[in-house]
Amino acid sequence: MLGKKLLGSKSVSVYSGDIAIAHAVSPYITAYPWVSGTGFGTKYANPATLLTAEAFSLAFSPNGADLGVAHESDPRISVYQWSAGFGTKYSNPATKPNDAGKGVTFSPDGANIAVAHQLSPYISVYPWSPGFGTRYANPATRPTGNGQAVAFSPDGSNIAVAHDGSPYISAYPWSSGFGTKYSNPATLPPDSGRGVAFSPDGADLALSHLTSPYISVYQWSSGFGTKYSDPATLPSGGNGVAFSPDGNNIAVAFGGSPYINVYPWSSGFGTKYSNPTTLPTGNANGVAFTPDGADIAVAHGTSPYISVYPWSSGFGTKYSNPATLPTGTGNGIAFSPA
Repeated sequence: MLGKKLLGSKSVSVYSGDIAIAHAVSPYITAYPWVSGTGFGTKYANPATLLTAEAFSLAFSPNGADLGVAHESDPRISVYQWSAGFGTKYSNPATKPNDAGKGVTFSPDGANIAVAHQLSPYISVYPWSPGFGTRYANPATRPTGNGQAVAFSPDGSNIAVAHDGSPYISAYPWSSGFGTKYSNPATLPPDSGRGVAFSPDGADLALSHLTSPYISVYQWSSGFGTKYSDPATLPSGGNGVAFSPDGNNIAVAFGGSPYINVYPWSSGFGTKYSNPTTLPTGNANGVAFTPDGADIAVAHGTSPYISVYPWSSGFGTKYSNPATLPTGTGNGIAFSPA
């Protein structure tokens, strides 16, 4: 939510919500209250029903009432009721993903939940009301390798999957089921997709991937348009990717120092912002902005496993670490909606 504080004679909106991180060691998911300008609150109690293996990705539902987690072990997708803490875990879907869940997202209207996973069909989508409905039919043309990440367009009319196997990204019209797969981009990514994100206005589609230039962004209008020129300063890997809520910036999390690059975005990459003064401490896997764009969070490979910075056209001073740290490699990260 966006709270209010007084700044001089003005009332200023301040994000106050929750932050959750998916990680490698039990309890595999850790969540905290978050207030912009203040930082982490006291860690929420673990869910009553714990995951049993590494969690890779998570997403809050658009109304903030549920938290979905993609993870390695059966049932590979778990969703918990959420109200300033973990509630009851929902029943598993009748047809589970075929192997480890890697990416998860809700549709913008909250009516569907999608999971990118290993083993064919590599993407599974379910009605959500709340609770899992009957899995939608597989797309007629499936992704060509293990699903790694998934995103709906802001209007919910398209769904994109980052995956192993050329063309490394597949996109489909979405309307209560998969439409005919869009043609591949004219300029293919050079290697396996790892992160995928639509810009907030739906005009661009970004893919982070395993080899140089590590980030490819395409114009989007009911299909792939021209690939934008690569940034002048490349990341040194491609794991997570995120646009800021206003669409004016794009962030890439990757392995190798400085672990996070952020660029101005205006129908193309601007000059990379300076690195944060205090870098993340290991390979970065996930990145997310707060809903108001005032902070940016990075999930990474070594303690403290999560780093959060104020954001205002550049990195501010890193927030203090949470009093109770996550318990292993940070993979995915998400803020609750405003």
